[in-house]
Amino acid sequence: MKYIKPLGNRVLIKRAAACVSKGGILLPETAQEKPQLGEVVAVGEGRRNEKGKIEPMLLKKGDCILFSSFSGNQIEHPAEGEYLILSQDDVLAIVERR
Repeated sequence: MKYIKPLGNRVLIKRAAACVSKGGILLPETAQEKPQLGEVVAVGEGRRNEKGKIEPMLLKKGDCILFSSFSGNQIEHPAEGEYLILSQDDVLAIVERR
C-alpha cells in the first residue's frame, strides 16, 4: 500500500493468509481465527524521546512479525485486501524465515 505512511513508532502490516484447519477442512472466514502473523509493509520514522531525539525503529520493511491478537487498527482496501496499523510496542517478535 504505497499511499499510507505510518507516523511515529507505528507500522503497517499485511496480515498473513488464514490456513486450512488441521483436519483439512476449509472453514468459512467468519469462523476462522485471524492470524497473528504478518509482513511489515511500511514503518514510521520512530518515537521522539523526552529530549526530542527520534529513537530509530527496530522493525524494517519486509520483516515477518508476530503481534498481539487484538492490537492495532484494521484498514480494508477493496483491491489490495486487509492491512493493520499498530504500534511497534504491540509486536511480540520478528520471525526469521528459513
